[in-house]
Amino acid sequence: MHEELRKKINQMMPLLNEKQLRRYLGSEAEALGFGGIAIVSNLSGKSRNTIVAGMKENSMPDESPARVRKAGGGRKSVQAKYPVIVMELERIVSGSTFGNPENPLVYTTKSTRTIKRELNERGYELGHNVVAAILEKLGYSLQLNQKMLQVGEEHPDRNVQFEYINGKVKQFLDSGEPVISIDAKKKELVGNFKNNGRTYREKKNPTKVLDHDFPLKELGKVTPYGIDDINRNEGFVNLGVSKDTSEFAVESLSRWWLSVGKNTYPHASKLYVNCDGGGSNSARNKLFKLQLQEFANQSNLEVHVSHFPPGTSKWNKIEHRLFCYISSHWKGLPLISIETIIALIGSTTTTAGLKVICVKDENTYEIGIKVSDDDLEKINIKRETTCPDWNYIISSNK
Repeated sequence: MHEELRKKINQMMPLLNEKQLRRYLGSEAEALGFGGIAIVSNLSGKSRNTIVAGMKENSMPDESPARVRKAGGGRKSVQAKYPVIVMELERIVSGSTFGNPENPLVYTTKSTRTIKRELNERGYELGHNVVAAILEKLGYSLQLNQKMLQVGEEHPDRNVQFEYINGKVKQFLDSGEPVISIDAKKKELVGNFKNNGRTYREKKNPTKVLDHDFPLKELGKVTPYGIDDINRNEGFVNLGVSKDTSEFAVESLSRWWLSVGKNTYPHASKLYVNCDGGGSNSARNKLFKLQLQEFANQSNLEVHVSHFPPGTSKWNKIEHRLFCYISSHWKGLPLISIETIIALIGSTTTTAGLKVICVKDENTYEIGIKVSDDDLEKINIKRETTCPDWNYIISSNK
């Protein structure tokens, strides 16, 4: 009798899902009566607990016949278990990340096993496969080559500066003080112009745009100036309709602080600003430092500034964490009006939960403003011992 039952069970098992198998084995055990659980367990190779569970399920109505397992069953996801795991992982790879600023794909030279060990040391229990999965969602890819091509010779203090920035960012993040990456995105023509990229539309019905790229006087150009909050996955864009000047750069910083920063960091006493070495936030720009002094006076913050070495703007965090996603979000869509641009920037998101605020700046900024010696003396600046031309602190002089 048991041999016949064994054949029957072996025929049925491959055809049933977990739930059906439990209930089937439970019914066979019930039919056998006393000792049936042990017999069915021996013939099927399934545990007694599985068979007992099937018997219990057979004794009550099935409230969710479509489900194989109970709701809430299985392991919690890594991100549910460790809500800050993405931020921790990005901190670890931040010192070894590079890529094309206009491409959301970035690279890390650290292996997943190395990252896993560092996470384990910080108390996060997970395997290298999980690390790889999270990196993939963030748009990362592992690269074998660790050097990048650069026109001309690298600055001799290039690596020293990067190590300094990485170390200081970690200090600020650990103490809960804000760290931001700032820069101006390239100017954009406003109007029905071609925008690189493709979008889905009906066949043979492409979006029709102007056949030239000459600026329209009545619409002009705009400059998105961005602030990326490295502590949080949040961006702020001040959309300027005038010139990209140092006044515009610091006005953008001030708008971020007044509308977002001081509410997010109510107890902040200092702010760490990472920026390129050229442009409106140049390391040599006297007006930029003078404007930062006014910002320090108004905010009462100790403003720490670090500039990236020449030829390394691609390493600026804002390129990979904000600007590339804006470009990807509006690809193939004509930027027909300023309102359209604000809406597109403000609706930019990522799978990692990026949020972006965009505001319009209607101020007019003049170029060629000279800074007098008297104005320079008003700047309460302290230069760091490491690369002092690139690292300095501006404090309130009120």
